[in-house]
Amino acid sequence: MSHELRAVEWTGTSLSLIDQTALPGTLRRLDIRDVESLIDAVVRLAVRGAPAIGAAGAYGVALAVAQAGRENWTDGRLADAVARLRAARPTAVNLAVCVDRVAARIPEGRDAVLAEADAILRQDLAANRAMAEAGADWLVERVAADRPLRILTHCNTGALATAGIGTALGVIRELHGRGLVETVYVDETRPLLQGARLTAWELAQEGIPHRVQADAAAAATVVGGLVDAAVVGADRITRNGDTANKTGTLGVALACAHAGLPFMVAAPSDTIDLATATGASIPIEQRGEEEVLNLIGGGITAPDGTRTRAHNPAFDVTPGTLVTALVSERGVLEVAAGQLPGDHWD
Repeated sequence: MSHELRAVEWTGTSLSLIDQTALPGTLRRLDIRDVESLIDAVVRLAVRGAPAIGAAGAYGVALAVAQAGRENWTDGRLADAVARLRAARPTAVNLAVCVDRVAARIPEGRDAVLAEADAILRQDLAANRAMAEAGADWLVERVAADRPLRILTHCNTGALATAGIGTALGVIRELHGRGLVETVYVDETRPLLQGARLTAWELAQEGIPHRVQADAAAAATVVGGLVDAAVVGADRITRNGDTANKTGTLGVALACAHAGLPFMVAAPSDTIDLATATGASIPIEQRGEEEVLNLIGGGITAPDGTRTRAHNPAFDVTPGTLVTALVSERGVLEVAAGQLPGDHWD
């Protein structure tokens, strides 16, 4: 990937992030030099996607160590800053996993912290490539080997959401490289239209045919025979294969089950939370009501005043019984057929 499409990049003294709130109109980068600025970027989705915020959190620990040195923090204040970064988005497990992994190196000094963060970034790059190939191979074998495929995807799971080519979008990129993509149906995706703004932008950059559709159209697209499979990412996967992903994913999975089509989840192994038994224990982030009641860019979509409230979960949980295939850098598990992460990848 080009320098411009690396969502997370360490400059040597700061963390450079693509500001995903500015896309698709403007490609700009944020220069992050302190923990509070990084927490703000994570919360407002300037950096997003479970692997990307994991990598950002890893380098955030390095920022915290550097800031502690500049501002003469106590050990307690440093620990508090790391804890607040770790909790900035509760549903995606990658953030906590990566922050904990790097924070464990703090006693060894800043160089050890940066080395661990660099390792996380490299591992995500390699994981992206491995899962792209494994997912594409599975789809070709199970769906069609002799014609281009029509794929539906939800949210953004590409270079903007990871350190590499993407998770679900990485699978789609691999298929496209083999000449096996007819078109991609891109759900616009709430809360901030990550599909319409980000996935469509990435697909357009690479000349992959695609159509953006309202989230509410996805079920009819699947049941109506317009796609061959759905491929999505994940923010947390439990021992039994239950999958938390951007809200609206569950509806896609239900439609695929009704139509008898594959529903594939692609995610690196650090998204798999083997310490959590089922999706019932996954915390679901509730975002601000204004994202539902107001238009992006201004104006209102619901009656102005205090009587109309909003329900705005950022994620939903798809039962593992609906996940036809779970792809990570370790390979493919057919979860709905009984191949559970807790049994095979513990």
